[in-house]
Amino acid sequence: MTADDSYGRLDDDDYPAYTMGRAADMLGTTPGFLRALGDARLITPLRSAGGHRRYSRYQLRIAARARELVDQGTPIEAACRIVVLEDQLEEAQRINVEHHRAAQPSPTTAA
Repeated sequence: MTADDSYGRLDDDDYPAYTMGRAADMLGTTPGFLRALGDARLITPLRSAGGHRRYSRYQLRIAARARELVDQGTPIEAACRIVVLEDQLEEAQRINVEHHRAAQPSPTTAA
């Protein structure tokens, strides 16, 4: 990968750009919390060539939401389930909107 190619990844939410330590610092949590999220299968970090965990911005947003719930007293397993269900609901709502748009008659056919 050239330098020009890597600059294109700066906007890629799925690019695993953050080490575990950096991700934990950004979230204000511990590496153990991130490992627990992995154990609960909420997020699955990619691994560097050396085997170190790497996180994407998308994964950090999910981890941040789980942390909010845990900070409010929700057990980590329940927090992970809630985040998954919220994500599924958001996706279902997006698909529903797309189906409704597709079902609307176009202005050229409605006459």
